[in-house]
Amino acid sequence: MKLYNYFRSSASFRVRIALELKGLAYEYVPVHIAKGDHKQAPYALISADTLVPMLELDDGRRLSQSMAIIEYLEAVHPAPALLPADAYAKAQVHALSQSIACEIHPINNLRVLKYLVRELKVGEDAKNVWYRHWVREGLVAFERQLAQLPASTYCFGDAPTLVDCCLVPQIFNGKRFDCDFSGLPRTMAAFDACMKLEAFQKAQPSFCPDSEA
Repeated sequence: MKLYNYFRSSASFRVRIALELKGLAYEYVPVHIAKGDHKQAPYALISADTLVPMLELDDGRRLSQSMAIIEYLEAVHPAPALLPADAYAKAQVHALSQSIACEIHPINNLRVLKYLVRELKVGEDAKNVWYRHWVREGLVAFERQLAQLPASTYCFGDAPTLVDCCLVPQIFNGKRFDCDFSGLPRTMAAFDACMKLEAFQKAQPSFCPDSEA
C-alpha cells in the first residue's frame, strides 16, 4: 500500500496511527500541502478532491478521507480492533471520533486558516486566536463526553480505538498553536497513555520523512 500524506496533517496522522496499530506496512508518499503540491500534478491527477491522505491499495484502487480509510482497514484487517463489536459501543466510539474529526478539525485545517489570512485579511494573531478558541471549545465538549463514560486508560476502554487515532493528532496540532489544555483530565490522560505506545510514537510528525521539508 501507498499512503499519500503530509506530516502535519491531522487526517494523515490518524491513518498513520491506524496503520501502525494494525502492524501494516506501507510506502510513505509525501504531499507537501503547505507548498500547494496537492493542487498540482502528479498528485492532482490522481486525487479527485486534492486532499490528503489518500491510500492506494496494492491493486491500484484508491481511497480518500481518513475516516473512510480507517474503516476500510478495520474491515479488511480486523485485529487489533479499533471499533467495539457491540453496536451501541461502536456508535459511541464513532460519535466521540466525529466530535474531533467533524466538529473541531474542519474549521481549523490548513486551507481554512489560509483563507482567513489571504482572502479575509485576518492577521496572524487573530488567526491563532480563532484556532485556539475552536480547539478549546471542542475539547471542553469532548471532555464532558468522556466524563459520562466509565473510567478507562484510553478514550474508550483499555485499548486504543478510532477515538484515540483522532485525539492524538488534534492535541499535537493544538500544541503547535499553544492551545489551552487545562481542565481536561480525561482527555489528556488518554493522550498521555497513547503516547506511551510505540505505534503512536512511530506515527508522529517528527518521524515522517518529509518533516524537515
